[in-house]
Amino acid sequence: MKKILLTIVLFLTVVLKSMADEGMWLPLLLGQQVYNDMVKKGLKLTKDQLYNINKPSLKDAILIFGGGCTGEIVSAEGLIFTNHHCGYNAIASASTMERNYLRDGFYARSKSEEIPTNLSVQFLLRIEDITKEVMDSLKGLSGTERVQRQGAVLAAINKRMSDASQNIETRVSALFKGNQFLAFVYQRYTDIRLVGAPPESVGKFGGDTDNWEWPRHTGDFSVFRVYTSADGKPAKYAEGNKPMKPKWYLPVSLRPLKDGDFSMIWGYPGGTNRYESSYGIKLATDINNPTLVKLRDMRLKYMFEEMKKDPAVKLQLASNYAGIANYWKFFDGETKQLLKYDVFGQKQAAEVKFNAWAKGKPEYENLFADWGKAYDAWRPYAKHRQYLNEGMFGSPLIAFAGSLLQLEAALVKTGATKADITKAVEAANNQRKGFLNDENKVSDQNILASVTRMFYEDVDKEQHPVGFYGTLKNSYGALDDDATYKKYAADVFSRTMIFDDTRWNAFVANPDAVTLQSDPAFAHASAFLVNYNTKFGPFSQQFNAKNAEYGRLYLKGVMEMDPVKAKMMYPDATFTMRVSYGNVKSYRPRDAVFYDYVTTSKGLLEKYKAGDYEFDLPANQIELLKKKDFGQYMDPTRKELVIGFITTNDITGGNSGSPVINGRGELIGLAFDGNYEALSHKLAFDKDLNRTICVDIRYVLWCIDKLGGGSNLIKELKLMK
Repeated sequence: MKKILLTIVLFLTVVLKSMADEGMWLPLLLGQQVYNDMVKKGLKLTKDQLYNINKPSLKDAILIFGGGCTGEIVSAEGLIFTNHHCGYNAIASASTMERNYLRDGFYARSKSEEIPTNLSVQFLLRIEDITKEVMDSLKGLSGTERVQRQGAVLAAINKRMSDASQNIETRVSALFKGNQFLAFVYQRYTDIRLVGAPPESVGKFGGDTDNWEWPRHTGDFSVFRVYTSADGKPAKYAEGNKPMKPKWYLPVSLRPLKDGDFSMIWGYPGGTNRYESSYGIKLATDINNPTLVKLRDMRLKYMFEEMKKDPAVKLQLASNYAGIANYWKFFDGETKQLLKYDVFGQKQAAEVKFNAWAKGKPEYENLFADWGKAYDAWRPYAKHRQYLNEGMFGSPLIAFAGSLLQLEAALVKTGATKADITKAVEAANNQRKGFLNDENKVSDQNILASVTRMFYEDVDKEQHPVGFYGTLKNSYGALDDDATYKKYAADVFSRTMIFDDTRWNAFVANPDAVTLQSDPAFAHASAFLVNYNTKFGPFSQQFNAKNAEYGRLYLKGVMEMDPVKAKMMYPDATFTMRVSYGNVKSYRPRDAVFYDYVTTSKGLLEKYKAGDYEFDLPANQIELLKKKDFGQYMDPTRKELVIGFITTNDITGGNSGSPVINGRGELIGLAFDGNYEALSHKLAFDKDLNRTICVDIRYVLWCIDKLGGGSNLIKELKLMK
């Protein structure tokens, strides 16, 4: 017996070592072996201090920020730290040309100066395992029937476990591709106020050039505060609301970092697919990623041309541009890394072993043959889908016009009541106001012209909307001439009622389907969307159902094949609370190149270019840095201000703004990026090159205090020296 136990312990040790710092672990299911490894690497907190539903724990300081980021509570008065790019929309919305907080930065000197936003945050209350309940309801089902039934069951559980009167929301997450189900119960707070942000030149220093790159010198942070009613409950914005009294908040470390220091990151990683099949890898590298990159490259080109010309346009398009650019570079890098390290070949090798084990097992032996057929059936239409999502609806005008199909449906529906139509018209009218506020006609018109030609040339002619390009040719000219598409786009923009208040208001007053269908922008959106939905959308639905079913069976089989190893597997990220752990660590990305684990103010000054779009800095910052006026934030070993650092932690999108925490539970930085050499991380973790890029908390505090004059905020924090 002792020999067996020793063998298991040795095996688990080897597994942990081979996994390096891979893993986004569920705090509820943080096994003893994983926790012991965390302690071995430097963790000083108990398991109960990390996660406990009956008393305060570290998990209570971590929150979902907005719709897709992470934030953390850092004071006894509900102060939130997150990334600059996470607060970007709120900062831009609060800005005007007269008070341009995006350009100049902003720090509230008192709570009365804090600016209301439309943001909300969510705190995790508890996690419940409901796997048995869900699985019992799915017995005997497969394919589309299983997918539909699962959706209905999860919706019913979400409703049952939520309470709107208390702002409590439950979302069941399917883990291990539907082999486990956990219910995550949250409480939402909606009175969130902007407290501070650095100038954009600090918060986005390095721009697209440095995006996903190390070394990095970006001050990617912003500061907010959550307010509650007087009795501490969630409440809508009201002047009488009070700063939240949190269950837990993070102390802030001013101690210097060393290469090898323990680090853990808590947050809400949005999505990974580490258990993807070789078929999925091939589709990503051959079709999906290159198509997305090509289309986003085109959109960014036309937006950037207009942003350079006019500060008002830059402010208008800044948020949308940043979002498009971020994942344009990501998917370009992901493809290159997947190919460079032959992830397709690695997946195939694992599948060969699985197929050998699966022989004679009816549930699994034909799995990959059937899975391959599903991909073969879908592959001819994959590019079309990308062109619709990233191309045609990459034009803001066409995206808005496409949303009007819901209004058309109400107008042509037999037996539709006047109330139904009024409701649909009001929704469209409200959407139009938001669209017009964000719309830049020049860039959008160029996007429409370009994508209409790109679709014609890149998508199989058999999949084109019937008659669309024939009519285009007859009315505007040759289909291989840019001038044709420019004329067409100009005509759409000049004739649509969407930009004409008089015509739009007349339509709203007396809505009818013929007027809507005659609009050129609506006609364009309708032609492409209806064409896809009626002919090719069903193929997508069939493929998604089969892909989900085969993926679930494959992972179920993998865990049956090696039960001991299965206990050390972590589920893919699903925008649910996770913790990863690792170390502050330098690395060598290629021959003769060494990257230190920190960047400093010396490097920041070396990159600085006065007046440059990406590498400019405020004049007073340059002055302070040159004088080495670092105060208590100076790194004592380097005699410089540390700007950023890197760790081996496993993160992905959604972890933006996540706290980077040392072994004592103190905040040392904010995670905001990954490194280019390991951008395959959504599909495959690189144990040697993976690094998380973080802004050092001492730089954050220096920017608030020395650069921004927000000493009142520093006094709120619990500083650990």
